Amino acid sequence: MRDIEISFSPGQRQDKDALVEKCARACGMTKDKIAHVEVLRRSIDARGGKIAFKYKTQVYLKSEKPFQPYKIAPYLDCSKGEKVVIIGAGPAGLFAALTLLQRGLCPVILERGKDVHARKRDTARLMLEQVVDPDSNYCFGEGGAGCFSDGKLYTRSTKKGDVREVLYQLVEFGADPSILIDAHPHIGSNRLPGVIEEIRKCITAHGGQVHFNTRAVDFIPAENNGGLWSTRCVERAEDGCLKEVEYLSKSVILACGHSAKDIYQLFYDRGWALEAKGFALGVRAEHPQSLINDIQYHGKWDRNLPPAEYSLVAQIDGRGVFSFCMCPGGILLPSSTSPGEVVLNGMSNSQRNSPWANAGIVTSIEPEDVEEFSEWGPLKLLKYQEKVEQGIFAHNGGCLKAPAQRMDDFCKDRLSADLPATSYKIGAYSAKLSEVLPSEVYQRLKRSFFFFDKKMRGYYTSQSLLLAVESRTSSPVRIPRDPESLQHISLKNLFPCGEGAGYSGGIVSSALDGINVARKV
Repeated sequence: MRDIEISFSPGQRQDKDALVEKCARACGMTKDKIAHVEVLRRSIDARGGKIAFKYKTQVYLKSEKPFQPYKIAPYLDCSKGEKVVIIGAGPAGLFAALTLLQRGLCPVILERGKDVHARKRDTARLMLEQVVDPDSNYCFGEGGAGCFSDGKLYTRSTKKGDVREVLYQLVEFGADPSILIDAHPHIGSNRLPGVIEEIRKCITAHGGQVHFNTRAVDFIPAENNGGLWSTRCVERAEDGCLKEVEYLSKSVILACGHSAKDIYQLFYDRGWALEAKGFALGVRAEHPQSLINDIQYHGKWDRNLPPAEYSLVAQIDGRGVFSFCMCPGGILLPSSTSPGEVVLNGMSNSQRNSPWANAGIVTSIEPEDVEEFSEWGPLKLLKYQEKVEQGIFAHNGGCLKAPAQRMDDFCKDRLSADLPATSYKIGAYSAKLSEVLPSEVYQRLKRSFFFFDKKMRGYYTSQSLLLAVESRTSSPVRIPRDPESLQHISLKNLFPCGEGAGYSGGIVSSALDGINVARKV
């Protein structure tokens, strides 16, 4: 086997035959001697103004040991297996469930929101009528917060486990195989719901259970309940009627997502261990996608190239300021999970073909930064987050319109006389963002844009619209767990998991955390 790197210009044919031909030339042999070319990674290199698709490959010769494809462990019938309750049907909960299936244990998923198709109707209503369902929105429901946020699969959390274990299963359930090789893979918010539905069908076909409209409201620890955890829930029927239900299990995987404030409050009220955890807060920056293409591709973008992305980071006053959840060819969404708050996020469909590029531009907020909320102990950053989100809702007269400002006006702290078009369908209104953002956030962002323009000439521009607020970058609370057993530090057989527990960020790292926790179970 030989490691070979090859490149193609954007207009060149990049099919299997072309790959074999290039690899054969690089090896100094004819292509008939090659048994298999395995592509490990595909990326775009636009450094120095010369644009190329770069392929990292492994070449196997017919005279050598044959290539062994990656295989997914089989899913087993679990109808008679031990039940494990999983709170949440996001990537951590779903991949924990799949891992349990591979070991013959029976996952029982309790999801406060609706199935992915019914959830679409609620998000449409949120966009059209500004009605926030606290249990079914862009954060809660089957698939979790990532389901309607582009389906980005890039992660740096390779120490958590083998990323292939997540990507190959996603392909098994309908994702495009390109995610196996792309440097920055994504599925797209139009395609990811179908993948999520196939995962659910696999779970139930093998004997697992998925219960929607079932919100966990209390837990009775096993030592107080005859050796079994009692998960007490409120179940909402289609007609809106509520019913109390109870699920018993030896173990509980808590994969509730980064916006499950009621779970954090429950732990706080019970006196169970919690920790304040740093998160990031800022704005969504929306540029014309054509402008980002011109900057990143040095004015040489054409239809053979994907919409350009960017990643920016700076250190300002000892705190990081960075781009987050960059959505090329994307749109902006309302991500509120409760009435009376304004929260924004971004998404892209698989084609990434909207005329806008958006990204969160956020700054780190650490526990020591919010001493005025110290009375809340481990919830102090959560209360800080709530104050900002609710303050913006009150600022605009009680609706989900977003306060917005052109980037140059933001940096000069002046009201924008007019606003460029935006993808945020609910609408934006001109406001001084210095009046709705905490002072430390505003000052760091203001300085960062000049720094970012040195990295991306043209990024600082009046064509860019800044909208507030991006505040759900990660959980502001951590549910502490033992690093070896992954159980809560004082609650045996309760396994905090994923973004909501403070141990991951994004689809792949959350899925890997779910896999690891399920193995410990």
